[in-house]
Amino acid sequence: MKAIEFTQPEVITMIDLPEPPAPGPGEALVRTHRMGICGTDLSGYLGKMPFFSYPRIPGHELGLEVLDVGEGVSHLQIGDKCSLEPYVNDPSSTTSHKGNSNCCPGVQVLGVHSDGGLRPQWICPARKLHPGNDLTYDQLALVETLAIGYHSVVRADPQPKETVLVIGAGPIGLAALEFLRLKDLNIIVMDMVESRLKFCRDHLGVDHTILFKPNGDSLSKLQGITGGELANIVIDATGSVHSMSGCFEYASFTGRVIYVGITTENLSFPHAPIFHRRELTLLASRNALPQDFGKIIDLIAAGNINTDIWITDRLSFEDVPADFAAFTDTGRGTVKALIEIP
Repeated sequence: MKAIEFTQPEVITMIDLPEPPAPGPGEALVRTHRMGICGTDLSGYLGKMPFFSYPRIPGHELGLEVLDVGEGVSHLQIGDKCSLEPYVNDPSSTTSHKGNSNCCPGVQVLGVHSDGGLRPQWICPARKLHPGNDLTYDQLALVETLAIGYHSVVRADPQPKETVLVIGAGPIGLAALEFLRLKDLNIIVMDMVESRLKFCRDHLGVDHTILFKPNGDSLSKLQGITGGELANIVIDATGSVHSMSGCFEYASFTGRVIYVGITTENLSFPHAPIFHRRELTLLASRNALPQDFGKIIDLIAAGNINTDIWITDRLSFEDVPADFAAFTDTGRGTVKALIEIP
């Protein structure tokens, strides 16, 4: 059986693996039909993902088919179409018992800390599979990205009529927007790329966008849109140390700032004049919760999320070694690329 491996930074290898065994207790044998390429995969390819180790089979945004189940698995049937919740937590940990399996201290992300789904068949924990038989494999591969955005919105807890500024209109920022727009909110999006802002206006119904420029006029633009009130909620989805350090100035008095992007660099921000004076709240948003997946699958099935606008590129399994690097170019306009596994 062929599989695709990130052998080392910027080196992709097609490797041979033995056929997987029969699933054990609590396991499922699955077939991968679709894999979404995300920022984590691109950072892992480039050697910039701190949680990545090599060699690694990537793939955590997946549309899967259940081929067999092991003893004790009752929520799945052979032939079920599923999305994967790739965060393998320790169910016995205190954090998991509290309902926070997304940030269990020992959580291992499939495709990052351990091998993922860029292979035709493999064994995974059955409890991490979420059936969605009314969805296509394309749609199921989008659920994990959407779940990251959904969880950040839950963390933000927006109230009716509040103003929300989303900084960064990449896939995670767009995922947050999908759920913000289902609420009665004033939504503003900021990004450095005009084409991304146009996508938000054309496809997500965002009326107000701000093209960020280094000249410092973004704050005045936000003040103009909000009548000087700024944003009740700022969701930073950039992963940029500069943006994450500077985004506090966009938050209103008693506002909330939510980090859903990730950086390994140290952050600094003005405490007394902004953070303390405005009595801001800072929240992190990591991964997503099991119930988030079921909620999103239901929303897609009900037609509340148009997944067609998300998929802008496709790549065949065989072409990954030669063509994957092209998706590291942020200027190509990709929203979401899917790998099709035969």
